[in-house]
Amino acid sequence: MDTRREAILKEIVECYIREVRPVGSKALCDKFNCSSATIRNEMSVLEELGYIEKNHISSGRIPSEKGYKYYTENLMKPRELTGEDVLKLQTIINNNDLGINDAILKCVEIISEITDYTSVVLGKNASNNTLKQVSIINLDENHIVALVCTNKGIVENKQFEITGTNVDEIVKTCEIINKMLIGTPIDLVRERLEFDIKPIIAKKIKQYETVYNIFYDAFNDFTKNNANVHMTGRANILKQPEYSNVDDIKRIVSKFEDESLVRKIEEDKDGVNIYIGEENDFDDNVTIIKSHYNINGEEGTIAIVGPKRMEYDRVVALLNYIIKNFESRKDR
Repeated sequence: MDTRREAILKEIVECYIREVRPVGSKALCDKFNCSSATIRNEMSVLEELGYIEKNHISSGRIPSEKGYKYYTENLMKPRELTGEDVLKLQTIINNNDLGINDAILKCVEIISEITDYTSVVLGKNASNNTLKQVSIINLDENHIVALVCTNKGIVENKQFEITGTNVDEIVKTCEIINKMLIGTPIDLVRERLEFDIKPIIAKKIKQYETVYNIFYDAFNDFTKNNANVHMTGRANILKQPEYSNVDDIKRIVSKFEDESLVRKIEEDKDGVNIYIGEENDFDDNVTIIKSHYNINGEEGTIAIVGPKRMEYDRVVALLNYIIKNFESRKDR
């Protein structure tokens, strides 16, 4: 690959990403101040090398997976973010009232919104957290909020409508839980609630079943919300012209609904990494750009899923930005 061929490949990739149309030699002549014959010859070499391929409905060429890979590894530079993008992300990152987990989720939602790609956050299972405290906040005579906190700073809240019991009984049960279950691994709390706490409150609380169910539901929601997958913009990828075929739509939708498959997106390598087509374990017709994070005990994967014709420079810049700034926030 000489300098001119690299420049032509770069132009073909970026033009196809931008315009979603195969690129012909005529479109490149003015750009490179070369004759059409020269450009055609260079394109033929790039095709022989496997970096571009012919589209079956056009005389133009489109990038191959090998071409995208060469582009991302050798030719692409992360795009400078717009002031608007920076402002949206900084508003979330600098909000110290948000925990790391919530802030990451909101930032990834923003990335999904501004790129029109699907975003995935895979948090590490909450089983490595232990219970630190349960609190009850009385909103009014009919409603309370139960707060569950772990030793690693994860906080979840759930609002309940009080029926058949009163706040005093709920607070009394909360005190028992805090006395007996602090330090318990979070995934064992529901079991201990059943076998250790329920027999005690059955003797002390009149409507113990109602109170028990409040705490069971609070812990159940905590485990569900912190153990698994958060996906934003699932339908965004279907806006891309690559997925206009009914069979393609059914395939990609079914894969997004398969949690075990989505979990394979998990990343354990540092930095922002790009997996194009067959390189990812999710679908041969997508690109996944992802990064592992570990910030103040919050660990997981941030991933952006889009077509192989993805705005690589923009997505890489966005992920680099949030990872770098969350690392800075950790040190503050």
